[in-house]
Amino acid sequence: MKNIAIAVLSLMTIGIAQANTKGIYDIQSTASAFEFRKVENKSFHIGEKLTYRVHYGFMDAGEATLEVKASDKKVNGRDLIHVVCKGRSLGTFNWFFKVQDRYETYLDAEGMFPWMFVRRVYEGGTEINQDYTFFQHKQKVNDGKTTYDVPNDIQDRIPFYYYARTIDFSGAKIGDIFEFKSFVDGEVFPVKIKYLGKDNIKIRNGKFACLKFCPVIQTGRIFKNEEDLTVWISDDENKIPLLAKANILVGSIKMEVTKYEGLKNKVARL
Repeated sequence: MKNIAIAVLSLMTIGIAQANTKGIYDIQSTASAFEFRKVENKSFHIGEKLTYRVHYGFMDAGEATLEVKASDKKVNGRDLIHVVCKGRSLGTFNWFFKVQDRYETYLDAEGMFPWMFVRRVYEGGTEINQDYTFFQHKQKVNDGKTTYDVPNDIQDRIPFYYYARTIDFSGAKIGDIFEFKSFVDGEVFPVKIKYLGKDNIKIRNGKFACLKFCPVIQTGRIFKNEEDLTVWISDDENKIPLLAKANILVGSIKMEVTKYEGLKNKVARL
């Protein structure tokens, strides 16, 4: 399920359990001489909460939320943003594939990269617990057992989505590809999104002006074609994902926003 989770901006499989972040604030080395990336963020702020409904075919399969919270903790004297993603399966899906997961990340407020990532996953009887500490100034990630070499400004499953929202797409041309590097399950995973132009959509929450993207995905295990996933984001400063559609080997999945709270800007509602 890794490819779906990344390609749909980490919202297909998100979910419960509290993060244990004890230690990150003590083990990081002083990095005052390191020049970190600075990103201008006009798209979101503390208090934003997005709620999504996930459909499998004609059935409601799950619900997911993305919430941006304040943090009173710092790493290397840098301010952090606490992002919590959680979700659950609904109705009859609980009978044969129950999902109760939680993802958390502590995001650098200026650079839009992670310092700590926590994954607590329960899916169909399988439990996965992951704790990643990011040493951004050393290009290292530690999972409690192994230390990995990673590129500068490496992302995890959640921050790349928030970083992508800070990009100015006003000059994008159809076919342009934007690429990110994300650390997933012990390896660096390339995330690519292709710009497909502007589009208007209608979902249960209303009509919206959007920018349309196609994450370039790995084929074979879940998808037949590398462009079987399409995402529509609001054509405004918020750049929130409003709708995602995926054609998979055993049907189709649709995810749409049902509620948005605490947005930083006016949404492009038609």
